[in-house]
Formats: sequence, C-alpha cells, structure tokens
Amino acid sequence: MKKLILAGVVALGVLHASAQNKIGYINTQELISVMPEAEKADGELKDYQASLAQQGQDMGKEADSKADQFIKDSSKLTQSMKEIKRKEIMDLYQKAQNWQQTAQDMYNQKAQALITPIRAKALDAIKAVAKENGYGYVLDSSTDALLVSSPTDDLIGLVKKKLGIVDKPATKPVTPVKTN
Repeated sequence: MKKLILAGVVALGVLHASAQNKIGYINTQELISVMPEAEKADGELKDYQASLAQQGQDMGKEADSKADQFIKDSSKLTQSMKEIKRKEIMDLYQKAQNWQQTAQDMYNQKAQALITPIRAKALDAIKAVAKENGYGYVLDSSTDALLVSSPTDDLIGLVKKKLGIVDKPATKPVTPVKTN
C-alpha cells in the first residue's frame, strides 16, 4: 500500500513539474492590433500626423508669403532692413525644412506614449493567461522574444560558476572627507 501511495505522489510531482514546463507562443503584434485601445490610438496618431503635416505646410506658406512681400517691398527698404528681412525669410525656410524631422520625432514620441500602456496591458494579460494555464514559457512569434519565463530557470549563476566568475560584493560609494 505504501508503494502505491509513493507512486501516486511521485506521479503527481512529475505531472506538476511537467505542467510548469509548458511552452506556448503568441503573436503580440496580432493581439495588439485587435485591441480596442490600439484602434483608438491609431486614430489619434492619424489625426496628430495630419496636424503636424498641416503645421509644416503653414510654415512653408508663411515663408513664401514673406518672400513675396519682400520682393514687392524691397525697393522701399533700406539696405540694413533688406538684410534683416532676408535673414528672417531664410530662417523661416530653414525652419520649414527642419520641420519634417521635428514632426517625425514628435510623432514617434506620441506613438510611444500611446502604445506603451497598450503593450503593458497585453503583456499583463499574457502573463496572467500563462500563469492560469500552467505555461512556464511564452514566446512571441512576431519577434522571437521570450515574454514569460520561470525565474528558477535562469542559468546565469551556474554558467558563472562554470567559468570561475565570482560575483563582486557591492561597494559603498566613497564619501569625500573634509579637511581643514
């Protein structure tokens, strides 16, 4: 009877251990693309991009308008005023040319701000599903990244030991000593 109970306990232990080593995969890009938050963020980004493009067009029009006005008024302006107006116009054209890069940077920042919480929500859901269903590892099939892993399977300590690497103790920051 004892052997039967022992065999049952061992079998349960093996089943439990193998359940923790289940490997799953998910395409996070596909998941995020069907989340309602992503659709909303996409709409916001399209509107923002259109707004940035309009600002760039407005800058170009302003520079063209000032250049046209300068041509009309140049005969009435003193030499120093002409130089000032030329510099203003050149600066406007330069600003309009640089706007594309500035707008791209602004767009990227906005996109990052909008997508970060969506990705976090997706990852939290993936981790919860993995835990609820006994998956020890979850791979992202769209990026080949490991999304969920068991901390007990981190081999860094064993590999350091194999290579003879000893962890250095944490050092305290040196406080300067005042001398009189």
